[in-house]
Amino acid sequence: MAKPHIQEEYFDVLTKTGEKTGVSKPRGEVHRDGVYHRAVHVCIFAESTQELLLQQRADCKDSWPGLWDISSAGHISAGDSSLETARKELREELGIILPKDAFELIFVFLQETITNGGQFVDNEFADVYLVTTLDPIPLEAFTLQESEVSAVKYVHYLEYKSLLANQDPEYFPYDVNAQYGQLFDIIAKRYKVDNVARSLALQKKLQSYASISLNVELAGLTNADKGALDLIIKAAAIIDEIFYLQIWYSNPCLRDWLEKHATASHLDKLKWAYYLINKTPWSSLDENEAYLTTADSAIKLLPEATRPVSGWKGLEYKAAFPLQKPPGANFYPPDMDKMEFKQWKDSLTEDQQNIVSGFFSVIRRHSESSSDLSIYSSSLDSTNRLEGPTNDLYNVPFSQEYSSFLSKAAELLHKAGDITSSPSLKRFLHSRADAFLSNDYYESDIAWMELDSKLDVTIGPYETYEDRLFGYKATFEAFIGIRDDKGTAQVKLFGDNLQVLEQNLPMDNAYKSKDVSAAPIRVVQLLYNAGVKGTQSVAFNLPNDERIVKERGTSMVMLKNVSEAKFNLILQPIAHVCIANDQREFVDFDSFFTFAICHECCHGIGPHTITLPNGKQSTVRLELQELYSALEEAKADIVGLWALRFLTLQGLLPGTSLKSVYATFLAGCFRSVRFGLSKAHGKGQALQFNWLFEKEAFVLNPDETFSVNFDKVEDAVEGLSREVLTIQARGDKDSAKLLLQKYGVITEPLKLALQNLERIQVPVDLAAEFPIAKEILGKKEVGI
Repeated sequence: MAKPHIQEEYFDVLTKTGEKTGVSKPRGEVHRDGVYHRAVHVCIFAESTQELLLQQRADCKDSWPGLWDISSAGHISAGDSSLETARKELREELGIILPKDAFELIFVFLQETITNGGQFVDNEFADVYLVTTLDPIPLEAFTLQESEVSAVKYVHYLEYKSLLANQDPEYFPYDVNAQYGQLFDIIAKRYKVDNVARSLALQKKLQSYASISLNVELAGLTNADKGALDLIIKAAAIIDEIFYLQIWYSNPCLRDWLEKHATASHLDKLKWAYYLINKTPWSSLDENEAYLTTADSAIKLLPEATRPVSGWKGLEYKAAFPLQKPPGANFYPPDMDKMEFKQWKDSLTEDQQNIVSGFFSVIRRHSESSSDLSIYSSSLDSTNRLEGPTNDLYNVPFSQEYSSFLSKAAELLHKAGDITSSPSLKRFLHSRADAFLSNDYYESDIAWMELDSKLDVTIGPYETYEDRLFGYKATFEAFIGIRDDKGTAQVKLFGDNLQVLEQNLPMDNAYKSKDVSAAPIRVVQLLYNAGVKGTQSVAFNLPNDERIVKERGTSMVMLKNVSEAKFNLILQPIAHVCIANDQREFVDFDSFFTFAICHECCHGIGPHTITLPNGKQSTVRLELQELYSALEEAKADIVGLWALRFLTLQGLLPGTSLKSVYATFLAGCFRSVRFGLSKAHGKGQALQFNWLFEKEAFVLNPDETFSVNFDKVEDAVEGLSREVLTIQARGDKDSAKLLLQKYGVITEPLKLALQNLERIQVPVDLAAEFPIAKEILGKKEVGI
């Protein structure tokens, strides 16, 4: 009788640097020829005993039979994902079933070995995952796969490191002095921590934020609008919940755990306080460096993760998050790379491609079990999933991914729309509530642009800063304030002159739009925001939908009370330290606020929808991808500076001092760069400062202060404006990358300024308190 044919496993072929080639080969050929491929390693670590779980490889294995190895490992088959392979290997080899939030990717290492007399060449990039349990798993709870595993045991991590260092012949020979040593270094650093030093470090981080209470006068609101305000703030609080989830799938769990334990110790209080500012375990001011680890995270109990054991309540693990902030946040599978997304996207129709690269959806995997899809989501309607043939990825609209949240927010907005006395606000609230459920934001974006209400509301998915993989996906946010009627009237001329600015931009006429709409500008006193972390915005320019930008332009909101607080508490102290004495008097609030207006205006001009050299229609966002945000912020800044000079010379800004504009901008460079290069504003500002410094428009003085060279600054500003605008108009990602690599860095002059500011502890940003929202929501803490 013939034996059944077993198809040989295929692996994705990688380059020597670990990138996918798009080619796959059979397992035997991969190991015969030493083809580079991918694998996963899973390390189970018990906190209470500081032990790692090891498995003994079965005697029938084709490599390293009978040796003790890490908890679980296996190759990633062609087309499979890393995380799902890690889960599968653990389930198949040891009988442990864990959700994705138990797995922490800690590093990737390259292992190159030759065994069996040169017949087996293993060149693999291994993704190393750490699973942290509270206690060792009882050995009788495991179900071992006999063809793979002979036995399991726990060994203290330092003893295991010593056995490897001494090349014990009974253990798989990892080189602890090379890349694999990171495993032991990470564990040691995590658990041999000085809590006093850690508390001092967190206290110092907290001192980087100046506390400010944004208490706004509500006397101008009608009673109806005051009633609507209560409902809108409650809806905004729900939007904040979505934002937490969009950052990372275990983030809400971490937040709840930190809040619950905030009174346990002084260190726990500081953790919670700093988390409230960042809303993630990664510090916005430190290039997203983790200030928490999985050891600080929530404990979860899974009674059915293993075979039941009498008297044992079940496996308890720490909800994990990676040390490195995931570039795709929670918009994409954590183990999805650009190649996989591109291959899937290319298999779709053009309309589907536009949807999956659009603002308002997330990308998920079929291979994730239903229990691991967002626990906050309702069931998903398969008719709305966009998927290519035999592909693991599919698209889920926000309206479905966050349906349990959005349905509640929509109900609140509808109720607010029913009672408000403002017709335009009524229209916006009802249309935005409908958009939450339909996932079509076009009409409600138009309604927002036409908002003419004393109670000013911005709520929905807007900015794409958190998507550092592609810059496609929007996070939910909300800004609620009271319109400053006098301030709004004063800034009208900026929005009215956008077409004039567009036609005079320093770039080739072929790239200029002949139809730029006037941009409404609203000056607002902010009373609450949601979906905001790290830095407080002084203004925003929306919507980001290129269709609307092309047809209607944009609308701007200036947050005047936030601007005043930043100027008084941050920019003035910066100017005192960094600006030369003879130019310090030029730094003033009017120039700071006027520049912020021009910055937002200039988001609405310049290239948006573009024609590529091959004749194809596209957008700057789609072509520049993850580089878009930093370059767009740089464009709005530098072109805004150019625009202020242009408007002043046209006589449209009487009383404006260009010396004040330039000196205030120079001081503002140091303010924004302190946000960190991981932030679009910070990287964009570094680009501008370094370009202007290279052109000698900014000068470093012997006393370590800086000055503006008024004779050279105008040409330097125009030159950089032309460079950035042209890159955007051409959709030239390569040139954008080169420009940011050269100039978007912390150079020695910037480092000097930052050190001087650090020495006298000038705040970096604001920690806002919202007393009105606090009263409405009845929370102990709203803001910091």
